[in-house]
Parts: sequence; C-alpha cells; structure tokens
Amino acid sequence: MNGCVMTAAGTAGHADELRAYGDLSVLGAVVVKSLSPDPWPGNPPPRLRPLAVGMINSVGLQGPGLAAWIADDLPSLASSGARVVASVWGRSIEDYARAGALLADVAVDAIEVNVSCPNLEDRSRMFAHSAQSTAAAVAAVGGVHPRWVKLSPNTSELTEIAEAAMTAGADALVLTNTVLGMVIDTEARRPALGNGGGGLSGPAIHAVSVRAVFECARALPEAPIIGVGGISTGVDAIEMIMAGATAVQVGTASLAEPRAPWRIQREVAKWMADHDVADLSEVRGVAHG
Repeated sequence: MNGCVMTAAGTAGHADELRAYGDLSVLGAVVVKSLSPDPWPGNPPPRLRPLAVGMINSVGLQGPGLAAWIADDLPSLASSGARVVASVWGRSIEDYARAGALLADVAVDAIEVNVSCPNLEDRSRMFAHSAQSTAAAVAAVGGVHPRWVKLSPNTSELTEIAEAAMTAGADALVLTNTVLGMVIDTEARRPALGNGGGGLSGPAIHAVSVRAVFECARALPEAPIIGVGGISTGVDAIEMIMAGATAVQVGTASLAEPRAPWRIQREVAKWMADHDVADLSEVRGVAHG
C-alpha cells in the first residue's frame, strides 16, 4: 500500500515545496507542475476562483522552462528522496520532442506527458482531443523514461484516445485533467478569470474522473491507470482503485491542506485494515464485477 498516493501536477510546485509538511519519500511520487521546454508566463490575472466544491483556474501552465527547472529546482527535490515525475507540455509536436531530449539524461522516475494543451499545428485543437495528436506527442517525448500520458475528460472519444496513447508507447494513463468551465462575476458582469474560462477541479469533478477511470479500465484492462480528480479522502482514493486505478494523485485538496497526500494515504491504510484488505490489488477494478 505504501506509496499509492502521489501529488498531482500543478499543485505541489516545481521543487520540494511540500517537504515542510511531510516525508516526500513515502509518497508514490511528486509530480511537478507541468513544464514546457521554454519559460512561459501563463495567463493574465485573475487566475483562480475558489468555489464551494473546488476551484476554477486559468494559471496557464506558467513555468521557468525545463532547463531552469533541471538546474534550479530538481536538485532540492531529488535530495528529499522523492520519486520524481516531470510533467511536460507543449504547443507543437516539436515542443514535446524538445522536452524529451532535455530530460533524456536527467534522473527522473517518469515523464508525465500533459496533452491538455492547444496544438498550434491543428488549429489550436487540444492534443488530448485527438487520438492522432496524442499519439504523436507521446512518441515525440521518446522512451528513455517511462511515459505517463495525462488525458482530458472533455471529449467523447476518451477510450479511443487512451488506446492510441498506449499504442504509441505510453506506460500508464493519468485520468483525468480538469473539466472546462467558467464563472461570471455578477457584479462586474464579466468572466471572473482573466482568460475567460478555465479548468474546474476538486470534489466537483470526482464523479467525472471515476467514470473516466472505469471506462478506460474496461476498454484497456492491461493499462496501468493513475486516478486523479477530486480526491480529498481515503474513501475517494479507494473508489478510484475500485474503478480500476493502480494509484492516485491528490491535487486541489493539497492547496487548502498541504498535508492532504499523507493524510489520504493513512486513510487508505485504515480503510484496508478495517476491511481486511491486505493489498490494493484485492480491490482494484472490483467494481467491474
């Protein structure tokens, strides 16, 4: 059971920001905020709006770029003993290839290929909304490190896209990313976020993520799946495992409670003890009957 809970990209910073709250080495991995090959300024403010059931954000993948991260942030994170997953994104297939090349000789445990980004070579259609573009991005990163592909729930072709990712060489699926949404500031009579719409996360999307995991596990029973989306308790994590996930990531919950990943991992252990479950494999995918 140890290490079944990871952090989710975008919620644990680029380095060892959560080190003050717990031992990073006992978590499944620290997945860093998604990075592009070049520095990226992100979207205009306001970027985040708390909601009763989570939050909506349009941070826009702001980051220092991979070279700066490798030089400035990775050493402190690696020194914590954490398993490190570098999450990467791009606006073109070439960007993903450059990301893979920059990380080829770097000691990371896996690369998370975040394809929930606009593809400038396909009329800004999101990579994750196209089986062909998703497969191309996964292939472009290369196979030096294990590749996890983080998919979007905002498509009716999720299982086909997941299959294309695995065929292209992905070692695991990360399900899912945020759900597209918008909040209107009724006083200003304008969108509340500077970029207009944004990504909804937190408990509001948990059921969406569980369904995505369930459907992909049914379509691709051999594919390792990491469930993410609205996990704030150990029972939430167990639900993902029963849907077919191998492990889970905790994201939005960490922003309000930085110790959430460790708490949730303890709650999973308690649930297992209370239900005489010795190993998560005993309940993985059990909801499929």
